[in-house]
Amino acid sequence: MKQQAAQETAQPAPAAARPQRPTLRVGVLGSGTVGTQVIRLLLEQADDFAARSGARLEITGVAVRDVDAPRDDAVPRELLTDDAQTVATSNDIVVELIGGIEPARSLILAAFASGASVITGNKALIAAHGPELYAAAAEANTDFYYEAAVAGAIPVVYALRESMAGDRVTSVLGIVNGTTNYILDEMSTKGLSFDTALAAAQELGYAEADPTADVDGLDAAAKAAIIASLAFHTRVGLDDVEVEGIRSITSDDIREAHASGCELKLLAIAQRCEDEQANGISVRVHPALVPADHPLASVRGGFNAVLVDAEAAGRLMFYGQGAGGTPTASAVLSDVVAAAAHRVNGGQAPRESSYAELPILPPEQALTRYQIQLRVADAPGSLAAVAQVFGDYDVSINSVRQASYVDVGDELALVTIVTHAAPVGRLEAAVDGLRAQERVAEVVSTRRVEGL
Repeated sequence: MKQQAAQETAQPAPAAARPQRPTLRVGVLGSGTVGTQVIRLLLEQADDFAARSGARLEITGVAVRDVDAPRDDAVPRELLTDDAQTVATSNDIVVELIGGIEPARSLILAAFASGASVITGNKALIAAHGPELYAAAAEANTDFYYEAAVAGAIPVVYALRESMAGDRVTSVLGIVNGTTNYILDEMSTKGLSFDTALAAAQELGYAEADPTADVDGLDAAAKAAIIASLAFHTRVGLDDVEVEGIRSITSDDIREAHASGCELKLLAIAQRCEDEQANGISVRVHPALVPADHPLASVRGGFNAVLVDAEAAGRLMFYGQGAGGTPTASAVLSDVVAAAAHRVNGGQAPRESSYAELPILPPEQALTRYQIQLRVADAPGSLAAVAQVFGDYDVSINSVRQASYVDVGDELALVTIVTHAAPVGRLEAAVDGLRAQERVAEVVSTRRVEGL
């Protein structure tokens, strides 16, 4: 009897008993790597998305530049159109995956004007025109989601915008560009040159034929601007971010990093500074030495990781795949489900929060540590002379190490000095003072150090 009852219970409900869900029209702008996976998953898992969001999600059109171009079979050809304006203005939810500024900006604004909820992964557009887009969404009383704009599948935007809304974030430190992390990891683990590692990244599809946005730090800078805006409730644009890429990294830099017990990583850094020296926020992207025991030092290949420090929660770490069609589609689709649920059940995405209006500090006021490599006279009194220069500029020395792996002759020594944290302006002044010190033959390199 029990078995019979269980079998009867397990029978699917009659069609009339199943929930009658509304249908929401979804338009997709762009059908590249990410767009293709978004479309595939929406079609293959339609029942799951309906159950999660409360509505059937019907893709009505996919706007592409060339409808006759070869593309993945996951995208039904009958959905393709070159009329992006109609796709943007005739749907309940619009997913923008074109990239770039225009026509993405105009299409998103048109979608808002039509009352559509918008989901995008366009970090460059948000960094450049975020306030305009937030205002348009608010005026239309609709949702604007952009989880995929920062770190692929990693839910950093959600964490900062919603999970951390009850806390006070003090800093965000992260690897947010998988291409550069792959290149630096190849240089570190295989001893490759920058050019060879870049070529390998391009061959595997991690880097574009024109890798400028990645290797010059521009992609990471756009993400840093978004992160800082969310973390500190202050409008931060791309022009507010100090940027240095990785083109200058050499095999010698990697070797010196290892000798110092560190790894070189391209970091996006957003810090709140509140002391007698500075009051505001510092936002920057640059290569930095990270101690080998630091969580970011072990982030390999094309993975991303973000550390958030907050007053109440302490340190939180987010780690995962920061690029790729399927991982990024995961972030896009989480936003689609949220936007759909709001349309069915009410509610809305968080609006822009810029009430704090903290000043953006100039680069010279950012607090950091320097590792400075010098060729100095190998004679008594040289280190004292060098230490005096640091003292003249009120910079404290953390450690001094003489390299044994480089032969610089009998008259010179190769010395590596790591400072304590100090404003960049004072550190740069100290470096200039070292160049003028007669016992210093050459300032070989300066690298920032984070995570100590």
